[in-house]
Amino acid sequence: MKQFKFMITGLLALCIVMPSIATAGTLEDIMDRGEKGILRVGMEPGYMPFELTNKKGEIVGFDVDMAKRMAKAMGVELELVSTAWDGIIPALITKKFDVIMSGMTLTQERNMKINFASPYIVIGQTILLKKDLAGKVDSYKDLNDSNYTVASKLGTTGEQAAKRMIPKAKYISYETEQEGVLELVNGKIDAFVYDKPYNVTALAQRGSSKITHLDEPFTFEPVAWAVRKGDYDFINWLNNFLVQAKNDGTYDKIYNKWFQDDAWMKDLQ
Repeated sequence: MKQFKFMITGLLALCIVMPSIATAGTLEDIMDRGEKGILRVGMEPGYMPFELTNKKGEIVGFDVDMAKRMAKAMGVELELVSTAWDGIIPALITKKFDVIMSGMTLTQERNMKINFASPYIVIGQTILLKKDLAGKVDSYKDLNDSNYTVASKLGTTGEQAAKRMIPKAKYISYETEQEGVLELVNGKIDAFVYDKPYNVTALAQRGSSKITHLDEPFTFEPVAWAVRKGDYDFINWLNNFLVQAKNDGTYDKIYNKWFQDDAWMKDLQ
């Protein structure tokens, strides 16, 4: 009997202690910041049209507009945290911000470190090509030759796709998308492998006098918002927000602004 009473006492003590060591989730952290709450969103503003910097130095783009609607739905303020791509996942894990909204492809490798909400768009890799190779190179398979030099951005799914699917070509990685496209325009490389939305806007921005676009995606890449592992309440909120936005016209309005219209390009640096 004494042993039984001891077990009951121990369980009661555990029940009392457990709430005191429980930690608040991200949603609670967001609501507790400042006077009315602050949603902190991490992104690298160099990936047109998801996030970029305009002439005024403001971060704008598809993800930015979605983040604004997200903060409005929460009833809190929005803080954008500009972060280098190679450090964006560690910065999320160490709580520099609450969520990555930066055109990030959901991959199994990344999913080992972080969790993702449901994909909000599906994209794929396409190829920006030197104009004089048009007709000679019709797909990524034609570039799989040691005579060609292909490139992408460091640490991206474009880099992974180039190395995996065009292994015989010489490969170069660049720190930024803009640098890679500029090297292509200047004839330093033969092809730039990157996400279709960016390549479409890069072609429109640079013109078609020196480069062309093989615009049929050769990979399947779902893009999603990323949160810290185990943050299921926040994932639930994000998924419900996305369903609402896709069914009340919010998503389509923002999508058309950044993917169907090119009026925003006049405000670029």
